[in-house]
Amino acid sequence: MHMIVDAVTGPPTLLLTAALVVAAGFWLLVAVGVTTPQAFDSDADLEAWGMGGVPVALALSLLTLFAWLLATGVTVLLDAHVPEGPGAGLLRLPALAGALFAAWRLTRFFVRPLHRLLPDEPGPSR
Repeated sequence: MHMIVDAVTGPPTLLLTAALVVAAGFWLLVAVGVTTPQAFDSDADLEAWGMGGVPVALALSLLTLFAWLLATGVTVLLDAHVPEGPGAGLLRLPALAGALFAAWRLTRFFVRPLHRLLPDEPGPSR
């Protein structure tokens, strides 16, 4: 458990931990009713990134969650199998970049089916 806490609160995973806390706070505000998941839709278009068709907050929250999980896992594996030293610290940055790339691919994979469940335009009123 100590290795996981060190991985979550250490560099560079700490950046993703902070982003995950912000995303969790946003979804808590959505659950309470202070804001809506579509609050950021007019600000960004994620079609070019392959994540369009769902609220921007949902796509970025999924991206953050997947990146955090992957980066934490890779950091724990590096801590367990790579001896301490400057080389171990230098391996964390490419691991973070790889986690972000894999998280982007996973998010694209999971957003496609969600697009059918969450249409862009509301249906006609009756």
